[in-house]
Amino acid sequence: MRKQIKFEDSSILRNKWQYPNHRTEIQKQLLTEQNNLCAYTETYLGRTDKKEIEHFDPSIKHTPDDGYNNWFLVKAQWNNEKGSIKRWLEHQNLIHPTDQKFEERVIYLEGEYICHPDDIEADNLIKFLKLNDEELTIERKNYIARRRESIEKRNTNAQMYFDELYQKEPNRVYFIRAIEEEFNIKIALAN
Repeated sequence: MRKQIKFEDSSILRNKWQYPNHRTEIQKQLLTEQNNLCAYTETYLGRTDKKEIEHFDPSIKHTPDDGYNNWFLVKAQWNNEKGSIKRWLEHQNLIHPTDQKFEERVIYLEGEYICHPDDIEADNLIKFLKLNDEELTIERKNYIARRRESIEKRNTNAQMYFDELYQKEPNRVYFIRAIEEEFNIKIALAN
C-alpha cells in the first residue's frame, strides 16, 4: 500500500458531492484519482470487479464528519473483510492512509509490510487492512517475479519496461509501491 493522495481540487469537493446521494459520481471520481487501483491492495480495479466506496473510519459514516478524506475506493472483498465498527475500535489507534510519513512508517520489505516495533499506529493499520494477507502477499511477490522475468527477457531496464507497459496496458501495472521499491524506479501515473 502506498500513501493515498487527496486532491484539493477534486470534483468531489468542488461539486460538494455527499455520500450516499452522489455515490456513483464519487465512485467514478475516486476511480480516476486512484488510477483504477484499489486503495488498500493496489490491485487493478477492472470493469468486472465489484468496487465499493470505503469509509476508512466507519464510526463517522453518515455523520457530518464523514467526507472526501475518509473515502477510498476498494475491492468489495477488502471492504467486507475490514469489518465492523467493533473491529475498527479493536485496532485503535492507527495511521491514516494519507499521513505525510505513511511510507516511512508502513515499510515495504520483500513483498510484505512491516513497521518499527514501537510504531503501534502503523502496526495496527497493517493488521486492520490485512496488508500481509497470505494470498495477497503471494500475489504481490509473484507479480514482481513475473515482471522481473519479463524485464530480463526483453533485456531492458525496469524504468523503460514499466513506462512502456503503463502506456500500452495500464491495467497490467499495479502493486505500484512494490514496483517502485523493488526496482528503485518511479511510476508516472496519470494522477
